[in-house]
Amino acid sequence: MSNAMVMKKIFKRILYILFSLLAVILLLGLVLAFLPMKSKVKQKGILPEEAAIMRREFRGAHHQITTSDGETLFLRRWNPDPIDSTKKDLAILILHGVTAHSGAYDMAGVPISKGGYTTFGLDYRGHGLSGGNRADYPNKERWLADLSEAIRYIKKMGYPKVVVLGHSLGVAAAIYVTKAIPTEISGLILLSGAYEGKKGVRTPPTLFEKARILSSSIFRPSVQVVEYYREGMTGTGDPLFNFKYTLRFLTMLNVKELILPKQLNIPVLVGTGDKDELFEVDKVKELYDAVPGNKKEFVILKDTYHARFPVESWERVVLWLDENY
Repeated sequence: MSNAMVMKKIFKRILYILFSLLAVILLLGLVLAFLPMKSKVKQKGILPEEAAIMRREFRGAHHQITTSDGETLFLRRWNPDPIDSTKKDLAILILHGVTAHSGAYDMAGVPISKGGYTTFGLDYRGHGLSGGNRADYPNKERWLADLSEAIRYIKKMGYPKVVVLGHSLGVAAAIYVTKAIPTEISGLILLSGAYEGKKGVRTPPTLFEKARILSSSIFRPSVQVVEYYREGMTGTGDPLFNFKYTLRFLTMLNVKELILPKQLNIPVLVGTGDKDELFEVDKVKELYDAVPGNKKEFVILKDTYHARFPVESWERVVLWLDENY
């Protein structure tokens, strides 16, 4: 047998081994992707169809936005009482944290509206009473488009000035949308957010869980496989909360991109609770230090946790609004 024939035979054997390994990896990935996992949270959440029914039956003050790609976003509304004519041109838009929805922000909407400000709360796509696959976004560009369209919707209703209030994940949302449409934002309130969180707050997934999550993200990218849960979380009895996310939702954000434009010079309030379980005060201060302009303020809110704010904390936010608008 010639050397050429020997080399050809060896090459075929190597290819056979490689294809066999690839087939085994693919098969293992498929098994992992469809393997059920025990959940730490008993709550199953709701389906998009159930969210649509609840949205139709909702009787509180709200609006429904049809996005440029045909999806429905739910926009909750808190009307001022009493109405202050000096504040009629200004609206506050609340962007909620991960797992949550606008309904969890009555704690903010009620006191801010009592301060005379028309207040709105947006449910992100796949959250709360909005349409879309639950706890998922196809990409960051669609998220930004939804946020921008919500702000423009509010402006078209007769509110030329919109102050965006972001809490936790909403801080990232507020920064991203401000970068996208900087001239359309009149101010920012960034609460309970930082570039880095406390260590050990959430139990990291095991190697097996990581393999399953990765496999599912490849073979079933729109399926909620990442459990977002920690002890003491609020909302565990609320069916509108999401405690399982798609991997692409949780990985679409890049912390390094959370930098406001240098030329931006609008009023910005950065705040955190003195008892926040997720972020150290010093880390939130780093976020504040990165805010450009000379119209910014940093505040530590007394007796305030990550997602539990006493009414006094929101009254402090109203005071800041009164001082700046």
